[in-house]
Amino acid sequence: MKIVGIVGSNADLSYNRLLLEYIKKQFGSLFDLELIEIKDLPLFNQSKDQTDSEAIQSINQKIIAADGVIIATPEHNHSVPAGLKSALEWLSFKIHPLEGKPVMIVGASYYDQGSSRAQIHLRQILNAPGVNAVVMPGNEFLLGEVKKAFDENHNLKDKTTIAFLATCLEKFTKFVKMVAALEETEKPAPQPEDLHATGTVSTTVEGIDMLADDWLEQAAEAVGAVEGNTYVKLDRGLLTVDQLNYFFASMPMELTYADANNQFLYYNHTKPMEEMLAGRQPEQVGNPLAACHPEKALKGVEWVIQELRSGATDAVRVNVPTHGPDKFVVHNYQAIHDSEGNYAGINEYILDFKPIIDWYLAQTGMKLEGDVNAVSSASVKDKGEEVHAVSGASAKG
Repeated sequence: MKIVGIVGSNADLSYNRLLLEYIKKQFGSLFDLELIEIKDLPLFNQSKDQTDSEAIQSINQKIIAADGVIIATPEHNHSVPAGLKSALEWLSFKIHPLEGKPVMIVGASYYDQGSSRAQIHLRQILNAPGVNAVVMPGNEFLLGEVKKAFDENHNLKDKTTIAFLATCLEKFTKFVKMVAALEETEKPAPQPEDLHATGTVSTTVEGIDMLADDWLEQAAEAVGAVEGNTYVKLDRGLLTVDQLNYFFASMPMELTYADANNQFLYYNHTKPMEEMLAGRQPEQVGNPLAACHPEKALKGVEWVIQELRSGATDAVRVNVPTHGPDKFVVHNYQAIHDSEGNYAGINEYILDFKPIIDWYLAQTGMKLEGDVNAVSSASVKDKGEEVHAVSGASAKG
């Protein structure tokens, strides 16, 4: 279960940050907690819309991808801090990542109230129509007199407090699952993927047959693509096209890029198809994804793209044991986003991990136990059979 914890303070020293860090350290078996800071966000200003800024979109995307949210709020003047209120304004202005998201509130304060009044206000804010979060009722975790609550290792000292916090967090995990079940009944079906790439995106090269064997040559000429010893400015670097090719060719994995229009645009061509872990042919570049896979694999391909495009997950990983016991091959499908957080396609990299694992075992003296072929990706359990078909990605017919 993936949870994000929002530090409701922009102060350098925050006991609420300390509380979330303690939860992350102490209760890692319940969920994977990632902390989010609000200290770098601009002050909300409707007349100067910064919704698309990297700072706001980064938080937006993390909340969207999370199963639930924990907000730790201090109390300032009997309410939430201005910084937290400003962050929630951005997150309910033109974007609404908290809508329908299960949220738990915790809080720490210098005095014995434990930010109780701030928590009441925060519940009201989170229930506002523009925010529309699903706040867990009851189970108020109020950590008062916080200067005395932690020891020198930043662990909570009182066993009763720790036990109560554990109870609250365990209930929150059940609450997250319950909300997910409720939302699932109302969740619209994902949009079908256009695997034939009949549409266009801003970078689509139009007017050239995607199925042409020389699509790359035609498209490169059409757009005046640079090649050879011409420099390309990158973020952050300056390389020639040749250097870029050398760089990608040196990666110890097979790389493939398909854009947001589901068009296969690139692979690091270093071997003949028959020597690759997932065979690709040079003339396939430019094809729509539907033309790169056998018909029986298209349903699994569509599911992978829908998961990545929707933000349900950042990566889908598939263990492919069919290469034999001498290889540990994993296909990794990674979502690509532009600087504004918009889906920009898939980076697929395929890697045989065995040489790395062998090296690590030799270095550490450790040994593998169990049946390694039984290892599979948790993220694709429900679609396992279909997604394994994706691993034959580039084999036509």
